[in-house]
Amino acid sequence: MAGAFHRVMVYLGLVDDYDDYESYEDQPQVAPAPAPVRPAARPYPEASDPMVATGGVRTLPRDAEPGGPGSNVSIQPRPAVVRPIVPNQSAKVHVVVPGGFNDAQEIGDRLKAGQPVIVNLQNCDRELSRRMMDFCSGAAYVLGAHPEKVADRVLLITPTNVEVSADEKRRLQERGLYRQ
Repeated sequence: MAGAFHRVMVYLGLVDDYDDYESYEDQPQVAPAPAPVRPAARPYPEASDPMVATGGVRTLPRDAEPGGPGSNVSIQPRPAVVRPIVPNQSAKVHVVVPGGFNDAQEIGDRLKAGQPVIVNLQNCDRELSRRMMDFCSGAAYVLGAHPEKVADRVLLITPTNVEVSADEKRRLQERGLYRQ
């Protein structure tokens, strides 16, 4: 009974049971292995060391021509991936006077084609005007275009690669669609 009671007390953590462990003094003592001796660190790397001079990158000797005989290095020219965006200044501005929300598709198609669009909302009712402005703002954001209010309830949406010329602005100003 004392054995069972002792085991319960050990299980509950009320008594420490060291009977299962061997005595620490009975084990033979092993000396730790000596630490490896490292050479003294140099304060500055030598410039003649090729791995240090290039930051860990191995350089090819000058006498081996890349891609030549005896070389396992081949050089391939990289294609040009960056192309400059040249503004298209000859694009004519397309004018849309929406009669319903179905005309929004025409605005989106013209903007996708890279053509500037003027949306004239002067003769539209308030609800259609609000919906068209919301659509034009969203389309301009998605396509990276620049919306600009050019007159009262008139919006000019210009794609990123298009610039409206001064002649085109003057023509629109004569029609009452552009104010400076």
